[in-house]
Amino acid sequence: QVHLVESGGGLVQAGGSLRLSCLASGRTFSSYAMGWFRQAPGKEREFVAAISRFGATTYFADSVKGRFTVSRDNAKNTVYLQMNSLKPEDTAVYYCAARPIISTKTPGQYDYWGQGTQVTVSS
Repeated sequence: QVHLVESGGGLVQAGGSLRLSCLASGRTFSSYAMGWFRQAPGKEREFVAAISRFGATTYFADSVKGRFTVSRDNAKNTVYLQMNSLKPEDTAVYYCAARPIISTKTPGQYDYWGQGTQVTVSS
């Protein structure tokens, strides 16, 4: 079992930056690939970014490429999402998720989810 807790959300003006953190507890963090997803009101949950177990490989949605980066510190059981040049359309609840071994872009393939953190970008 893995318990995930996101933090770092908030209100920011367009063009600003935020860094989200996701702290994991439970079984060996490095056993899990991690993903970030977001869900805006009235929309389906969508993929944002993913990172492999040791951080060698990362994936991004086209909508955030060049603006967001994802990293992890396995010694701290934490994965990060650095969000730069934020736009109003980035407004959503952001979730981190974990799945064994291989990272994917499909929400249904992740086994564990955090409670989410709200990101609001004002224009």
